[in-house]
Amino acid sequence: MVCGKRSATQILRLMRRVKKQLRDRPPRLVTSDEFASYATVLDLLWRRRSGPSKRAGRLNYATVCKRRENGRVVEVQTRVVFGTEASVARALRQSSVSNAINTSFLERHNGTDRHRNSRKARRTYRFSKDWDIHREVTYFSYYTYNFCWCVRTLRRWRQGRWRRCTPAMSAGLADHPWSLREWLSYPVIGLST
Repeated sequence: MVCGKRSATQILRLMRRVKKQLRDRPPRLVTSDEFASYATVLDLLWRRRSGPSKRAGRLNYATVCKRRENGRVVEVQTRVVFGTEASVARALRQSSVSNAINTSFLERHNGTDRHRNSRKARRTYRFSKDWDIHREVTYFSYYTYNFCWCVRTLRRWRQGRWRRCTPAMSAGLADHPWSLREWLSYPVIGLST
């Protein structure tokens, strides 16, 4: 996650973090809206630097364009930018969460973020006056959602009953829903007590 206005610099910062987490492997599939900086950054990080090797062809990137009339989406068009139709289709078949080119996960995350963080609600007077506080509240909302908030659609059937599950549990980062007290009192390496 990167806080701030969407720009090529912010996208580069985010994608460098993704690249580091993936240990320089290209993501199987990246989707976004048609904001041009995504293609530029993805090309810079994974296609140009990989040279003529097999790696260059493995990055799949597709865009979603929504046409609106009177505030309603009336048409959704997708376009493969990097990769081929066949390689994108193969990436979608390998996905455990989606079978179509879309931006729904990001949109759902942004909607949840706006709902949980009143500073981001649209058309209100609850805006942030201090950028540092805004960024910190964003991180607080993001991490408590992932570690403390049980999501109904992530629950799992185990031993004859439904088990609650947080996004962090689903990703294998936690083994139980954390309480807010547990999360806030978790020791951070490098901070003095």
